[in-house]
Amino acid sequence: MELLRSAAIAASTGLLCAGLGLGASAQVNDKPLEESWWPSEWGSDDQVGAVNRTTPQMVLAALRLVKRGKVATLGKLYAPDIPLVPWRSYTMMIPGTPVGGPLGANRVVFHDEFLATEIGQVGTQFDGPGHIGIRTSKGDVFYNGRFAADAYQRGPGRKVIGMGDLGVEFVAEKGFVCRGVLLDATRHRGVERLPVPTATDSQGIVTADDVQAMVRGQGLDPIGEGHCVFLYTGHGDLWKNSIWPTLSAEEKAARVRAFTAGEPGFGRSACEYLAQRKIILTGGDTAANEAQPVGEIEGEAVPCHTELQTRHGIWNIENLDFSPLLEDGVDEFLFVWAPLKLVGATGSPGNPMALY
Repeated sequence: MELLRSAAIAASTGLLCAGLGLGASAQVNDKPLEESWWPSEWGSDDQVGAVNRTTPQMVLAALRLVKRGKVATLGKLYAPDIPLVPWRSYTMMIPGTPVGGPLGANRVVFHDEFLATEIGQVGTQFDGPGHIGIRTSKGDVFYNGRFAADAYQRGPGRKVIGMGDLGVEFVAEKGFVCRGVLLDATRHRGVERLPVPTATDSQGIVTADDVQAMVRGQGLDPIGEGHCVFLYTGHGDLWKNSIWPTLSAEEKAARVRAFTAGEPGFGRSACEYLAQRKIILTGGDTAANEAQPVGEIEGEAVPCHTELQTRHGIWNIENLDFSPLLEDGVDEFLFVWAPLKLVGATGSPGNPMALY
């Protein structure tokens, strides 16, 4: 998840506390402790969350959504000049040409690449259990009541080298095969791109009522248990795959500034509604998939992340390119996604697929 400007805003205004009715001096949010967010319904040992809901019957039902035999990949390009939050970076290099060889009688040569990046949290990215937590009076708590201090795996110099029981590899063992539903907020609002919200009544905030209206307006069956729900806001088109390589450095820089200035997306009520519907995954075309820097409740920082991920184990995949689906008029499909089994990682890159 990319917090964009929220981290800076939180630091300067104390919004993490103010949005929950806490004094700025408290600097903690004890709501998870007071409301007993854990153990999860799958038990205190669970490490994967809502994907546990997937049954063979759900998979078979999702397979029946494939009518045309078409496949669309939804992942975005990974490159050094894509939009990134300031503390993240992406560097790839080929350390020589060739890197190795020639070998054997057939004189084979080869190339390798070296990649340095926050691999789970750059570009198209999946938020795993070790990514989003809440600071409480008892420590930083993550999904299913796991405290970071207990979960961390440490190496020399006490450096954190992995998230232990919160690692993404446990969710990756399950993977996602589900009914995918694409909610088109641009069609719902009658615009090409939703605005970045600067007030709690902004058209850039998608509420629970909006979600239900889009389902009805698009003629979709209701969202239900085991489904994966995606939101198209148009904001991600600032760097969609079909145009990004053709832009000049100046044009890319301008679009990066526009993309990272904030984003439209789900508001808290929408995410609470989706949790009630027992979905297993959210996704979208922005860096967090929820409205920021302002949501439905003034002062909260990306509350959907804590409401869905930390509280319910409903994970999130960000920075998707829905162009193939939009061009074909598809808003219901078989969604297939498996995070990489990166031991101890907070998330995963990847290239999810829609089949229809």
